[in-house]
Amino acid sequence: LKTGEAFRHNADVPMPTASLIKLPIMVEAYRQAEEGKLDLAKLITLRQEDKAPGSGILSQHFSPGMSLPLVDAIHLMIVYSDNTATNLVLDNIGLPATNGAMEKLGFANTKVHSKVFRGDTTIHPQRSKEFGLGSTTAGEMVGLLELLDQGKLAGEEGTKAMRRHLATCEDKRLSRHFPPEIKVLQKTGSVTAIRTVAGIIELPSGNVAVCVLTHENKDRRWAADNAGEVLAANIGRILLEHFQPDWRSAIREADLV
Repeated sequence: LKTGEAFRHNADVPMPTASLIKLPIMVEAYRQAEEGKLDLAKLITLRQEDKAPGSGILSQHFSPGMSLPLVDAIHLMIVYSDNTATNLVLDNIGLPATNGAMEKLGFANTKVHSKVFRGDTTIHPQRSKEFGLGSTTAGEMVGLLELLDQGKLAGEEGTKAMRRHLATCEDKRLSRHFPPEIKVLQKTGSVTAIRTVAGIIELPSGNVAVCVLTHENKDRRWAADNAGEVLAANIGRILLEHFQPDWRSAIREADLV
């Protein structure tokens, strides 16, 4: 992001996001909070009918009737990719809002199509059929991350909060081969034949934004050595070695400063 050096491969081809679409949803929530349209401290109540299957902790570990602040639902959506929390956030920001905001930012291919595991709520039936939950391009997702890095998506506090959510993402797909000293803000997505990830790698030499989108994958195993996940981890390692070839000594120097 500091030098503008880039590598692109099919970067303008619309692709499925799986849960990666939760990153733009988070952006829209903080954008609305910035404009005074949304109260992130608002308590929302979990109902039985809100519970969605798949990733996350709300459906399996919490009882209907519990309440949590909206900001915590956003955190669960990013950190644990919680599907139930995602739907609660979408209920509060409005399903079409993320798409409208992305279009205004110049990211017309970045769209959430429906609530998670609620195909009946789709606002883009054809795209739902083609891409599933959401769609984007690698180029648009990197562009969104660049705006986040520049602090152009929200104010200082909102930007810090979004970075904090992404930095604590449980799935370290992009940074699997990284030393713990290197901070990576990332969000992943996984469906049977899809693996996606996008993030910002914070290096002493300057921050790097990256997005890897895969679909129609032959390897459909839910395993650590799934080919799509290995690919993303290897790309992360290549980026680290390219942009910070002296990363061992650079990290030590950064710690001393």
